[in-house]
Amino acid sequence: MRSLHSRIRIVWLFQAVLTSAVLAAIVAAADRFLLGIGTWLPAAVFLGLFSLTGVHSLLRYRVWRYEIRDDELYLERGVLTRVKTVVPFVRIQHVDSRRSPLERLTGLASTVVYTAGSRGADVTVPGLTPDGADDLQRRLKALATAAEGDDAV
Repeated sequence: MRSLHSRIRIVWLFQAVLTSAVLAAIVAAADRFLLGIGTWLPAAVFLGLFSLTGVHSLLRYRVWRYEIRDDELYLERGVLTRVKTVVPFVRIQHVDSRRSPLERLTGLASTVVYTAGSRGADVTVPGLTPDGADDLQRRLKALATAAEGDDAV
């Protein structure tokens, strides 16, 4: 089983800060125009939400694992609810390598695996180095092609 690069924690913590700040700003606006409770409420919302999402981000890193098996990609993740996903190579439609602005800033990338099936039937492996994401993309493409024949991927 392979784990994610440790810098993914920075990405997830930044997302937690951003989410907490946006919600605190919404609470501050509601407080100013509707409630009139005081400036402590947005600060409390920010600190409380960041505490929860920050701890979740750190725990999420400890659980996230993936593995390329003989005929499938296996993913294991989840803090409160453990999710184990198996993606058979024959179900892979295409594979993308992606880098968001925050991932570029931290030197990371993600690999997105699109599968045959219902809407949203895709899985993402975050927290990879750019070379690691490209390598995973190439390996999965080759394995999917071998599993399905030349019409795959």
